[in-house]
Amino acid sequence: MSLEGRVAIVTGASRGIGRAIALRLARLGAKVVVNYRSSQAEAEAVVEAIEDAGGEAVAVQADISIAPDAGRLVKAALDVFGRVDILVNNAGITRDTLLVRMSEEDWDHVLDTNLKGAFLCTKAVLRSMMRQRYGRIVNISSVAGIRGNPGQANYAAAKAGLIGFTKAVAKEVGSRNITANAVAPGYIETELTADLPDDLRATALEMTPSGRTGTPEDIASAVAFLVSDDAGFITGEVLQVDGGLGI
Repeated sequence: MSLEGRVAIVTGASRGIGRAIALRLARLGAKVVVNYRSSQAEAEAVVEAIEDAGGEAVAVQADISIAPDAGRLVKAALDVFGRVDILVNNAGITRDTLLVRMSEEDWDHVLDTNLKGAFLCTKAVLRSMMRQRYGRIVNISSVAGIRGNPGQANYAAAKAGLIGFTKAVAKEVGSRNITANAVAPGYIETELTADLPDDLRATALEMTPSGRTGTPEDIASAVAFLVSDDAGFITGEVLQVDGGLGI
C-alpha cells in the first residue's frame, strides 16, 4: 500500500489520533499538511519527525471551525504542494457534562469544531478534488455517535452528524472518483480520554471484547487503508475501530 505522490491534510494533527494519522500517511509516501489550532510546538514536532524520516510536511495554523481559516488551510496546501488528494477531518474537542448542566456555549463549541469544521474543510477542498477527479475524505466519528454516551450529548450529536454528513458527501461526489468514509473509534488512549474517572475507564474496558484499549495507531491503520487506492470502491461506510465495543 503506497501513497506516493499524494498530498494529505490532517486536521488536529499535532497530537493523539491526528498525529498518528499524519505520521502513518507520511510513512506511506504522502506529503502531509499538519493542521493545528494552538499547539504550534507539537505540530512542528510532527513535521520534524516526518522530515527526519525522509518525508515532506508543513504545519499550518487554522481554527477549522471558522470558514476563512478552513479556506486558508486548503489554500496553503495547494500553494505548497500543488494539490490535495486526501482530507482527514480529525480535529475534535469535548466539553463533557450532563445535559441538564450543559451550557449553550459547551454545545456550540463542540458542534462547531467537531461537525462544522468538517463541513468547512470538506467544502473548501472539494472543488480541487472534483477538478482532478480524485479524492479521499475520511471523517473521524466515534462509537458515541452510534450508541450515544451519557454526559456527552454534544459530542455524540456531533459525531452522529459526521456519519450523516459522510454518507451525503459520498453520494454527491462519488461520480468524480471521490470517496467519503468515516472511522468510528472506540475507547482510545489519548489526551481526550486521559482525564476520565477510573470507574468509567474500567467500564469501557470491560465492555470491549478485545480486552484492551485502543491506540492512536489502531485508528491510523484504518485511515491509511481508506485513503489508499485499495479502498477505491468503498464509500459512505462507517468503519468501527473499537475492539468490539460497539457490538
